[in-house]
Amino acid sequence: MEKIHAVGRRKTASARVWLVPNGSGKIIINDRNLDDYFPTLSLREKVLMPLKLFKKEKDFDIYVYVRGGGTTGQAEAIRHGIARALVLFDESNRQLMRRYGLLTRD
Repeated sequence: MEKIHAVGRRKTASARVWLVPNGSGKIIINDRNLDDYFPTLSLREKVLMPLKLFKKEKDFDIYVYVRGGGTTGQAEAIRHGIARALVLFDESNRQLMRRYGLLTRD
């Protein structure tokens, strides 16, 4: 399967997300590792929430281009984009994502 692309938004932040199935779990944001881009644990947890819901932390490589907003807005835009991409990957994910509010923009 090829890359899955989705766009996530939050306030003034916008994130373009590409999920690559059968990956190793690496997350690259604006050409930097997740840990380098978001040094605080709480922001990393926000980004990883959709993956942790389905225990898919190591199933995809994720590439993100994010711009605008502050760090929290960017983390939430990335989370929104990952959730939307996971729904595109498997439609059965939609109900749980909706229950946790991960498919709502603001």
